[in-house]
Amino acid sequence: MGYAQLVIGPAGSGKSTYCSSLYQHCETVGRTMHIVNLDPAAEIFNYPVAMDIRELVSLEDVMEELSLGPNGGLMYCMEYLEDSLHDWLDEELENYRDDDYLVFDCPGQIELFTHVPVLKNFVEHLKQKNFNVCAVYLLDSQFVTDVTKFISGCMASLSAMIQLELPHVNILSKMDLLKDKRDIEDYLDPEPRALLSELNKRMAPQFAKLNKSLIEMVEEYSMVSFIPLDLRKERSIQYVLSEIDNCIQFGEDADVKVKDFDEDEDYGDDES
Repeated sequence: MGYAQLVIGPAGSGKSTYCSSLYQHCETVGRTMHIVNLDPAAEIFNYPVAMDIRELVSLEDVMEELSLGPNGGLMYCMEYLEDSLHDWLDEELENYRDDDYLVFDCPGQIELFTHVPVLKNFVEHLKQKNFNVCAVYLLDSQFVTDVTKFISGCMASLSAMIQLELPHVNILSKMDLLKDKRDIEDYLDPEPRALLSELNKRMAPQFAKLNKSLIEMVEEYSMVSFIPLDLRKERSIQYVLSEIDNCIQFGEDADVKVKDFDEDEDYGDDES
């Protein structure tokens, strides 16, 4: 059984910084983790790249050869990755053991995890390779400053959850850059009725039914819960990692193996 995080979120939400901090944290505590770059436009990394999509396809080359813009070129690159799952990806995965832990640093184009099936098919392929996968959705805490932006973030996260059909952990990133943390306290675990009241105050009366439906949807799918992440604090990183590990059952298989081994030893002692 392998384990994987699919790190997604809007552009600028801090996905690569999260991956880098996660790698450094695991290195500090003596835990092995491999970071995979799935962004064909990425150039600078603050972590060792275990696998790199740019070895398969480069955004710069695609834009030059096919005369595509940045977004069109990136979509072409990701579709090319989708077509290469049984070739390039399978060959790369052969370098890792069954119990290895991979973190996939994804591009920030929101349509990749809300509309088109590229990442969904990528995830399904990982599952077929016996990986437990969790989607980690990052939202910039500086973006969540009022109820309308919060609901917008929830809708994008919910769309990704429905599209990918994965265990899902929502993270408010860049908490270390937030000037006044009281600005988002009401949104960490908010009361739906309070959200609706605030939303109705900020929007015209004709949107009342729409607001009610949005809040009910958020409440129904339990998407109003975000975990704040402060990268300056090791305990904050550890808490987020433990939540994700729990989602993908990381370590449970190892516990079973240890238990079985202990039982075998006890049996041997009885025989003697």
